[in-house]
Amino acid sequence: MNVLIIEDEKPSARRLQRMLEALNVTTDKMLHSVEEAIEWFQNNEHPDLIFLDIQLSDGLSFEIFDEVEVHSAIIFTTAFDEYALKAFKLNSIDYLLKPIDEEELETAVTKYQTLSAPAKPLQLNFEDIKNLLTNPIEREYKKRFTTKIGQHIKMIPVDEIECFYSENKGTYAHTIDGRNYLLDTTLEKLEEELEPKTFFRISRKYYVNIHAIKDIISYTNSRLQLKLNSYRDQEVIVARDRVKDFKVWIE
Repeated sequence: MNVLIIEDEKPSARRLQRMLEALNVTTDKMLHSVEEAIEWFQNNEHPDLIFLDIQLSDGLSFEIFDEVEVHSAIIFTTAFDEYALKAFKLNSIDYLLKPIDEEELETAVTKYQTLSAPAKPLQLNFEDIKNLLTNPIEREYKKRFTTKIGQHIKMIPVDEIECFYSENKGTYAHTIDGRNYLLDTTLEKLEEELEPKTFFRISRKYYVNIHAIKDIISYTNSRLQLKLNSYRDQEVIVARDRVKDFKVWIE
């Protein structure tokens, strides 16, 4: 199996390469921009499988396929958790949310191996995928969450939640009045329930409300530290793999 990684953040590309090697999958080439990828595809045999970051430093990666015809199977990698991306999980299409989880990566690779062998390379309709991103599926997001307090059920409006976080295998909501409430959900499930313009998953531990961010500070290892209006329990750090997309989100 010939594998190509297209990822503009070189540390992320190397991390993905190491994770694939742990699955006995060898990466044949790593590319880091739309321009570099176009030139490479025009002069080289196309791979069986591409790990493709959606947003590269010089544009959306879909611009590659405006210039060259590619029939490789694709596994998308992205820090965006738009609901429309769920539509990618069809046939040969899959996507991995950054920072990439080892088990999810293994599942995606196994899915590709099951679907592709011994068939010919799978073809994708990139125009349809571009339309999903530029014209996302309209849907209703959760307006409130509930939690049980003793014999009572409390309703928590979403706009009163500063952040969601995981701790000791539980998922909590921290509200603007400084309280923490245990919820019967997971951060993964929240990906489908939260308005992506308002909430962003900055790491495997935190979702933050854009209206709760008081300050953004440069942090070690190219990360960012967030100061929220009332949450003080722990440091709130934007994972390095998500810094680029976080900056796009706050613009």
